[in-house]
Amino acid sequence: MNRSKPFTWIAAAFFALAAIVHITRVFTHFQIIVGSHTIPMWCSYIGIIVGAFLSWMLCREARGTTGP
Repeated sequence: MNRSKPFTWIAAAFFALAAIVHITRVFTHFQIIVGSHTIPMWCSYIGIIVGAFLSWMLCREARGTTGP
């Protein structure tokens, strides 16, 4: 039985959107300043990897193909 998992798809979409925002930041060199601190660009590289990986894994789970 294949059950739809809408909340898993929504979470995957949010992580994909976060990865896209980080990719945009890398290509546009957009600076993020929080208080008196500037967030370094390498944080976006990590954000791309983590966001894309989590989105990919959640999509696999929602489809039911989590095996090797």
